[in-house]
Amino acid sequence: MKIDCRQISKRFQTKNGIIHALSNISFKTNEQEFLCILGPSGCGKTTLLRIIAGILQPTEGKVIYEGVKDNNKPATALVFQEHGVFPWINVIDNVCFGLETQKISRKDRYGMAMPLIEKMHLAGFTKNYPHQLSSGMKQRVGLARAFVSGAEILLMDEPFASLDAQMRVILQEELLNIQREYRKSVIYITHDIEEAITLADRIILMTARPGQIKQEINVNLSRPRNVNGEHASEFISMRNEIWRQIKEEVDKTTAPLS
Repeated sequence: MKIDCRQISKRFQTKNGIIHALSNISFKTNEQEFLCILGPSGCGKTTLLRIIAGILQPTEGKVIYEGVKDNNKPATALVFQEHGVFPWINVIDNVCFGLETQKISRKDRYGMAMPLIEKMHLAGFTKNYPHQLSSGMKQRVGLARAFVSGAEILLMDEPFASLDAQMRVILQEELLNIQREYRKSVIYITHDIEEAITLADRIILMTARPGQIKQEINVNLSRPRNVNGEHASEFISMRNEIWRQIKEEVDKTTAPLS
């Protein structure tokens, strides 16, 4: 399945006037692509993701879902920074929540979920409740629920931002491995340049508000990628160029009025 965003604009009416969050955003995803949307704080990244998810309606433009394979399954699944786990149910039922809403029997949904639970290193915690888990494990639950839901495209809003650096690297690797195995497309919001380069097949770089597409960047480095790896010089060069462009946008928002 592919998502086609066509001339998306979004304005919010507030007591202090109209806020122009997004302006004329157009792009199309590719099959099984890992797409990162990167930009300065306040540029409308999360607003765009919520429009793609159908949580918000655009003021102008439209989102088209192309090639939906099964109308009985969700087109997209969301993973948030705040984990999104339900505190009153255990791990396996959190993972299976989307399957339960699809009226799949408990036996079948448990059978569908367990292979992924094992891949996410949660097999020993299926009966635990969220308050008994670390932050990293809660995020594993959220990822497992998204993948097992049957959704073709996963929408992720800075899911690792609250984790420590070591856990973030571990979950980035696990996410890439499972994304390739399950052949899903991912749209991933981040403000972290290195994370975007590490994960993405393509990066959409946004301007300061109102958010527009400043540049699309194809990341053609072999994986695994990091600043100390085989392609360290290319990684660092790409990071520096993206930072230069983001700084241009940040400087626009802090420039003194003439």
